[in-house]
Amino acid sequence: MLGGPFAEQIEDWKNLMKKILTQNIMPFWYPKTLDLERGGYCLNHDIKGKPLGKGAKMIVTQSRMLWYFSKLYNSGWAGKEALEAAEHGFNFLRDKMWDKEHGGFFWEVDSRGKVQKDFKNIYGQGFALYGLSEYMVASKSGEAAKLARELFELMEEHAYDRKYGGYREFFTRNWSIPERDMRTYIAPSVEIKTMNTHLHLLEPFTIYYEATKDRMVKQRLMELILILSNTVVRMGSGACTDLHGRDWKPLDLQGEQRVSYGHNLEALWLVAEACRAVKIPVGILINYFRTIYDYCIKFGFDHERGGIYESGPINKPADRLAKIWWVQAESLVTMAYMYSLTGENIFLEHFRKTLDWIGNYQVDWRYGDWFDTVLPDGTPTGNKAYIWKSAYHNGRAMIKAIEILNSL
Repeated sequence: MLGGPFAEQIEDWKNLMKKILTQNIMPFWYPKTLDLERGGYCLNHDIKGKPLGKGAKMIVTQSRMLWYFSKLYNSGWAGKEALEAAEHGFNFLRDKMWDKEHGGFFWEVDSRGKVQKDFKNIYGQGFALYGLSEYMVASKSGEAAKLARELFELMEEHAYDRKYGGYREFFTRNWSIPERDMRTYIAPSVEIKTMNTHLHLLEPFTIYYEATKDRMVKQRLMELILILSNTVVRMGSGACTDLHGRDWKPLDLQGEQRVSYGHNLEALWLVAEACRAVKIPVGILINYFRTIYDYCIKFGFDHERGGIYESGPINKPADRLAKIWWVQAESLVTMAYMYSLTGENIFLEHFRKTLDWIGNYQVDWRYGDWFDTVLPDGTPTGNKAYIWKSAYHNGRAMIKAIEILNSL
């Protein structure tokens, strides 16, 4: 029976998530984050949602907001106003963040669009492609499609590693490797490949392939599936770690390997989506899904209150016990996905507890959106919007989780 003992609760869960999306998330981000004076999105609000002035604009969150408004339109949760908000963001990316000399997107500009950090980071380029791809589907814009094509070709030409596979991640403005090693925006060295970056290339490549059916995109997407389901997995432990050499040798950070439960769980549903796009039967990877999931539940799940902790040393319980907004969002989607794949009620039990946590503690019902971080003692902290926090994780999670429950 669908949902077993949870069958009657599923409608309640969907109604709660609809309420969170339409009454908590959407009103917070629109229209106040649209920078109508300088373009793009202003993401600089305190814990109560109070504006803190005109902050810097970084390619990752500008692109995530472009994706978010496009997705609201494409999925029917919002109408013309969402498409106009997406067009507003696209214009800023095109006019202010695109490098007209060397191609690709700058990492960061100031509030007016003056370049502040001109390095090219593949993590940022990937999210630009994600936003552009969702927007070109929403708008049918030939200009957006052309820019997305040019961006993918630049990534293919300069970043794809034909010797070891995957992508090199950090470049100067003209797409050369920096002459001296340095900390990047994502990793401690320009030579490092991260699970984090390759995980987040799954998203743009999946939607871009679905929109274009380009064979090279499909080839790269299939390689990313292999990287996430095999290469970054520590086989003796059953978890993925983040840092790797160019040749994919696992690296320690300060003498230990750590596991980010949010990234591990997020990878599962993104890999499943990529498999569906390229018509790989998801069941082929069921052992991978179970192994990673079981590890994260064993070490990172709060069995008493629900929700997923931040991280921990490999093969040991979590030692960073804060609950981060995006970790809860992505984990919730994976719990629903695991039930849809297996029909096993344990996944709905985890889903129930995590949704309870989100609704009771992560969501700020008074001032809108979700608290960035809830400390182990229950204290919420962190700003509502900043250079790394936008509407992408939790907005997407509500949309996707509702879709999964509807599909049951």
